[in-house]
This record gives sequence, structure tokens and C-alpha cells, in this order.
Amino acid sequence: MGKWTQTVTAKVLGIGALALLMTIPLLQVRELVSERQQLRSDAISQIAQGWGGKQVIGGPVLVVPTLRQVAVEGQLTPRWQTGSESVLADTLKQDVAMVVTTRSYGIYSAPVFVATVTLAAQFRAQDVAQYRHASDASWQGGKAELRLPVGDLRGLQKISEWRVNGHSARFESSADRLGRWPTVVVPVDLDTLGDQPIDVQIVLKLAGTEALQLLPLARSTDVTMRAPWSDPGFIGAALPLAHTIDADGFSAHWHLLDLNRSYGQHWSDGDAGVSDALQASTFGVQLYQPVDVYQRNVRAGKYGLLFIAMTFVAFFLFEVLKRLRVHPVQYLLVGAALATFYVVLLALSEQIGFGPAYALAATAVVLMVGGYAMAVLRARRAGALLGGVLGLIYAMLYGLIAAEQYALLIGALVLLATVALMMYLTRRIDWYASIPTAAASVEAPAAIMERS
Repeated sequence: MGKWTQTVTAKVLGIGALALLMTIPLLQVRELVSERQQLRSDAISQIAQGWGGKQVIGGPVLVVPTLRQVAVEGQLTPRWQTGSESVLADTLKQDVAMVVTTRSYGIYSAPVFVATVTLAAQFRAQDVAQYRHASDASWQGGKAELRLPVGDLRGLQKISEWRVNGHSARFESSADRLGRWPTVVVPVDLDTLGDQPIDVQIVLKLAGTEALQLLPLARSTDVTMRAPWSDPGFIGAALPLAHTIDADGFSAHWHLLDLNRSYGQHWSDGDAGVSDALQASTFGVQLYQPVDVYQRNVRAGKYGLLFIAMTFVAFFLFEVLKRLRVHPVQYLLVGAALATFYVVLLALSEQIGFGPAYALAATAVVLMVGGYAMAVLRARRAGALLGGVLGLIYAMLYGLIAAEQYALLIGALVLLATVALMMYLTRRIDWYASIPTAAASVEAPAAIMERS
């Protein structure tokens, strides 16, 4: 048993156990990345509190109070129950022009915007009459309202125009909500309007952070959006029919019909599922930051164990092929240096960006491990070669991170090539042979001093 533990096979198994042991610091680094991501999310929340969060803007919705007679068990006289019914516009046109800047909270930053939104909606008189006559409740037309849903009222900076049939209207806040969003309302007297259509024009300024989404609250919704931001992400239930993206920003155009959503042109306040259906129909844009350092740190950490193992294999090959001797503690020290790379990368990338941080962290680790290898292996050439191999490994890792869509393919090819190279280099190793002793592989200190 004692003789077997000195074989090359036992050495390989021991190195494998050491590599697995290094998963502990790698997991700690992953938790650290998650913690820093949460700190960034908290910082963005702080920015949003003073500016406005992720915004949602819809079109005006006609909401009419109703009275309905309800029979009460054991009583001859029915009681009146209040409610409301909502009617959507026939057409809705929205033009959104965004001005985007970046705001910071500590070392974290987030894109914020001020959007000038111009809305034009029309309610057909025949639609209103149809839903009114089809209702089993009595409409209180004199108390109707136009409600405009806004995701975060803290960001509503100004409503410079609100016209109903060409006349200026007085708007006010309301405790009533449309789905899960607060609303701004304008009273409308349907009894006075009679059979006229309702034309609504609204111009407002809305501030928000990171994202702006819209609601298709019409039979036909037409949206045009533009902003000086070159990294948009189109999100939600509908992608734009056409868009352009260049270094100066983006523009996009959406056109949606009532057939493209899961709710109709009219509903009562007791209808189940309307709130969720409204939420599911939102669409718009996310202002992504050009470099997400945390996402790249996470992707780098996923290859951590692989590259620690590859470095250990390189040390092992030098140990066996050059008949040198490396102690397990020395493997652990090298692994610790490699794990430290990810901590240094995370800390630097928050300050100077991912690319420069990666170059500095990789250079520091390569020099440290290469210099240590020179001392351990008692050979400058071997240490320099190991440092070069480690530098190549970090270059491949950066290529995997930058590849994004092709990362899996490139990683698979690199892994295949690495295994093939290992098989070629170890094809003549006697795995039952004893590992070289220190006396046979390292010069005595006295001999080194004498030669010097």
C-alpha cells in the first residue's frame, strides 16, 4: 500500500483531489459576485427613488361607474351595488422621444431618461353606445373618467397638454388603479357629449430608470420611439416591426392590434385575470449598459475549475516528464493564486472596466505563478514556459468570455484539444512507476552553493 501511494497514478489522484478542493474558494468568489450584484441593484433602487423607476405608460382608458341591482336573500327590496366598466380607444398613437444620461450612486451607475410622450387616442361613439346598451348595469355617464396609467408617478415631471375634443382638460391624481398601475384622471361627462366620438391629445414628460414599456390600450396601437442610446434591448410581448441601431442611438416602430393581446376592448371591474393580462401585454425597451462587469465575472468564474485543473496538469507534466518534484502544498499555493485572480478581477472591473481589469489581474497572476514555478522547479526556463502556458490559458478564457454566443463551441473545441494534447504527452508514462525522489530530481543545496 505504501509503495502504491508513491506511484504516478496516486499522484494524479491526489492532484485531482486538490483541484476539487479549490472549488471551495471558487464558490466563495461566486457568492461575492452575487453580493456585489445585489449591492448594484440596491444602488439602482436608490437612484430610482429620486428619479423614477422602470416606467410603464399606457393610453387613456374610459372608465364609467355603474349601478347594479342585486337581490339579497331574505329581503324583498334589492340593494344597489356599485362598480365600473372600462372601454378602450379605437386608435392610439404614441410618439416617444427619450433623452438618456447616466447617474451614479457610489461606484455604481445606471442609465436614466426623460421621455417626451405625445399621445393621440380616439374613442368611437358607436363603441361607447354598444357597450352601454349591452351592459346589465346602469351607466353613470356623468361621472365617467379618462384614466392614464403610469408605472411610477414619481417620474411624471409634467403634463403640458391634455385635450378632450379640442378643449383643455383638468387632470388630477387618483387612488384608483388600472391593473397594478396608478393613474392620472380627467372627468368626462358622457351624457353631455351624447353621440360624439372622444378625441384625446396628451403631451407629458416622464422620467425613469433603465426601462420604458408601453401598453397597447386600443384596437390599433401605433408607437414610435427613439433615443440616443446604442445598446437597447427590446423586451416584452411584442418586438418592433422595424428598428435602426447605430452609434448615435436607436429608433423603433411598433404596430399592434387588439388581436395581439389576451383581453378585449371592454371589461368590468369584476372580470378576473384582466390585471395579469394587462401586465403580460407590455412591450418596450431596456437600456442596457454597454459592459455588464458582473455578468462577465460570472462567466469567467464558470471556467475557474477547468483552468485550475489545466494549470495543475501543466505542473504535473513538468514534474513527470522533467523528473522534477512538486509538493502538494505547492500545488495548493498555485491554486490559491489562481483563485485570487477572480477576486482581483471583480474588484478592479468595478473601478476600471472589465477589459483592463482582466489584463492587469491576469498579468499579476502569470508573473506570480511563473516566478514561483522558477523557484519550485529550480529551472528558469521551465518557470518561464509555465508562465507562458498560463498566459495562453487566460487568453483563451478571455476569448470564451468575449465570444458570448459561440462560447460553448469554442470551449468544447479547446477542451477537446487539451485532452488530446494530454493524451499525446502522457502516452509513454508508466502509471505504475514510482514518482522521482527529491534526491534524484533536485540538486543538493551544497552543490548549488558550490557551483554558484
